[in-house]
Amino acid sequence: MSKPTEKQGSKKSLIAAYVLDGKGGGRSIGWDEIKTWTEDQGTLWMHMDYSVKKTWHWLSKSSGLDAMTAKAMVVEDSRPRSVVSEQGVLLFLRGVNLNPGQEPEDMVSIRLWLEKNRVITTRRRLLLSIQDIYTAFDKGLGPKNAAELLTFLNGCLINRMANVIDDISDRVDALESEVATSESHLLRPKIADIRREAILIRRYLAPQREALYRLQIEEIPFLGKTDQLNLREGNDRLIRYIEELDTVRDRASITQEELASRLSEQMDKRMYVLSVVALIFLPLTFLTGLLGINVGGIPGADYKWSFLIVCTGLGVITLLTMWYLHIKKWV
Repeated sequence: MSKPTEKQGSKKSLIAAYVLDGKGGGRSIGWDEIKTWTEDQGTLWMHMDYSVKKTWHWLSKSSGLDAMTAKAMVVEDSRPRSVVSEQGVLLFLRGVNLNPGQEPEDMVSIRLWLEKNRVITTRRRLLLSIQDIYTAFDKGLGPKNAAELLTFLNGCLINRMANVIDDISDRVDALESEVATSESHLLRPKIADIRREAILIRRYLAPQREALYRLQIEEIPFLGKTDQLNLREGNDRLIRYIEELDTVRDRASITQEELASRLSEQMDKRMYVLSVVALIFLPLTFLTGLLGINVGGIPGADYKWSFLIVCTGLGVITLLTMWYLHIKKWV
């Protein structure tokens, strides 16, 4: 069969199926060969779309999985977790959403059922990490068995996260330098977006860390020491990413506090200037208001130099007020 390709929005139950040759390659097969597959042919990997009804029908009727496991493979919403049983391992993982027009923090779920010689994976949305496995098979550098398929997929998921988390960190760096120069109304939504992305991604990575850690401590017959070391290495990277997201969230909070402090400082300065101006004009306003009343007896009403004298007096009062503010070091 030709190399399988995944397209966003395509609706078919079986997306891809491979029989691993144990040397890093794989042979793409279809439903007819799946029905006749036996363990001595090599490890079977089936990748399916759980949103298609045929997937649920096959999992519940023909896969040999118990009803609870089959239902878990097609459940709509699932947090990362792992369940180890005598029959195999049920594992839910998440990867960043790198599909066009999608937000990375809207993470894509993939569910895995692993036995010694068979792996079943299900998803609803396109996951580019699966495409990485196809490419590795074509180059003869793919996983050789079920355990390596797990560690390889986990590594691909983590590798895809790196650029997204680095981008979030770089955006925080840029925001920290922009706080002193940019307009506040431009920075507030940027800070909010970064905090939201960091929180949403971490929401799934934290339980994913626990799910992978459980696989390291459980007795799973088909997971060797090398496989567990690879899982531990991947989990260490996942922990570093979680710590980086915590740092990003804290830095974004500090940046937001700094922005709020600068806004408060700007407001205080503006209020101070307004207060000084009001203080200067307060006596002037009082005098002009007093002299502007329309009653008889206003001094100098018939004297031609009265207006000049009043203006000179107001000027002197202004200068005296400013001199007083200066010696008091209020301005």
